[in-house]
Amino acid sequence: MNMIKKSPWILHYDGSSCNGCDIEVLACLTPLYDVERFGIINTGNPKHADILLITVSVNEQNIPVVKQLYDQMPNPKAVVAVGICAATGGIFKECYNVMGGIDKVIPVDVYVPGCAARPESIIEGVVKALGVLESKRKANEE
Repeated sequence: MNMIKKSPWILHYDGSSCNGCDIEVLACLTPLYDVERFGIINTGNPKHADILLITVSVNEQNIPVVKQLYDQMPNPKAVVAVGICAATGGIFKECYNVMGGIDKVIPVDVYVPGCAARPESIIEGVVKALGVLESKRKANEE
């Protein structure tokens, strides 16, 4: 962690899920879990974000949105798929409009399991994404 040169900014996106993971993501921001102790800042602007925290299964309507958010983020960037919906489509995978997990649309660096994923797991996934982000930064420097 001491090799990080700036505070990582996170963009959280949810487009089609039960919102259980979203509630747990919000819990990460409370004083009980305090994700900001790792220097992590939540942003609403993809142009400022380093990590895309995504809690959504893929469907026809959110594919362009997810791609646009990902493309607007500066390199290097990391993607954290939170919950079973983001990983595989979850309980909605048998629905006619759900195509599966987010890795069908954009590359995923870290998967956080659970339905709904616990705040401790989400924080662990974000910390792993920090390592991925630092590795990508070093690879770009070389």
